[in-house]
Amino acid sequence: MQSFLDSFNLQTKYSEANLIASWEKIMGRTIASRTEKIFIREHTLFLKISSSPLRQELLMAKSHMIRLINQEMQKNIVEEVVFI
Repeated sequence: MQSFLDSFNLQTKYSEANLIASWEKIMGRTIASRTEKIFIREHTLFLKISSSPLRQELLMAKSHMIRLINQEMQKNIVEEVVFI
């Protein structure tokens, strides 16, 4: 499967889709339940969080969140997080 993804340059899209599908596992049920929108473009994770206090807390822990995501995904797919 890896060679298939590489041959059609689909590895990045696959990793991004896998991150979105694994969001609850990575960040926990509380954060996942308050995530209204999540998508990735060019190594930037865009999040819409319904709770202002949670959004502020995640903003302060942005570098930890990026490290946690990349560690779980076993590659650097997220370089920046933007809250919308």
